[in-house]
Amino acid sequence: MGKILEKVTSFITRDTDRGTELLLFEHPFTGIQIPAGTVKFGENPEEAVLREATEETSLVDLEIVQHLAVKEEILPEDQRLIARATKVYARPDLGSFDWAYIRSGIKVSIANRAGFFSQVFYQEYDRLLDPQFVTFSILGWVPDDVLADVCRRHFYHLTFHGQSQNRWSVCTDNHTFSIFWVHVGDLPDIISPQNQWLDYLEKTGLSSEGSATSR
Repeated sequence: MGKILEKVTSFITRDTDRGTELLLFEHPFTGIQIPAGTVKFGENPEEAVLREATEETSLVDLEIVQHLAVKEEILPEDQRLIARATKVYARPDLGSFDWAYIRSGIKVSIANRAGFFSQVFYQEYDRLLDPQFVTFSILGWVPDDVLADVCRRHFYHLTFHGQSQNRWSVCTDNHTFSIFWVHVGDLPDIISPQNQWLDYLEKTGLSSEGSATSR
């Protein structure tokens, strides 16, 4: 097994007089998502899931209820994850011109390999418009030691004990996200492949409330 990048996903719920609600957010360009993120160096998954949940939602009165599952994915040969934030170089040489930066957790395609470097390709889309279009792309060389070929994702159930609005906005990662609560039995469409993560929500016993959970 190669280098492992650990990630976390948080199903954040609260109890209301309408029943149990799940916290989701809407990305301005890609759609509705479940709070998730990357474990930083020196963190354990429990620390990471609380940090990421707060960063993405601004909620602080959160408690881990249950570690639901761990899913490990071995990436194909033409894909890798950025395990450590890195500069992107014009050639497979640290002395060459560096012109871009890729943060940790990003999945990239491998275009070429040379020595201890890989030429990576990344595209970001606006997925809400029809037709979809590429907003920017990166092609360049990175050292092999910043790449991971295994993703280990931890799924957690968190609960929120404080007071909050039903919908609010959070600015993070250079975007403004719309955060909102929704009944667990009436979930909206969630982007792929995150919609498949809802299977882990069933381990909490919450998805059986109300109508069938959307897929």
